[in-house]
Amino acid sequence: MRVLRTHHEDEDEFVRRVDEEQRPQGYRIVGAFEGERAVAVAGFRILRTLFSGDVLYVDDLSTHPDGRRRGHAGALLDWCAEEGRRLGCDEIHLDSAVIPERQDAHRLYFNKRMRIASFHFARRL
Repeated sequence: MRVLRTHHEDEDEFVRRVDEEQRPQGYRIVGAFEGERAVAVAGFRILRTLFSGDVLYVDDLSTHPDGRRRGHAGALLDWCAEEGRRLGCDEIHLDSAVIPERQDAHRLYFNKRMRIASFHFARRL
């Protein structure tokens, strides 16, 4: 997760935030392992929306550089899709930055039959 969320430098604070703030909102983390070592993670939750029904939303999807190009992120997306089906979700969603460094990730999403469904607007407060 540190590879994706570099602004969370304090491990204890990261764990506190996940355990005390995000888990009560239904956030879960699943990992892909090589032996004992986690090389990829997906953090997700279920959302109920008026526009899409029940959605499994992937907040975080990250693979450590040492584990890339081995299918871990794709396997995690497949697992999340199956978990969404199991939980009665209608769709799986995620947001991804539109920057050159995300091209490999975008290729994966397209290969997993995901589509660009909307613009996500944001503004710093």
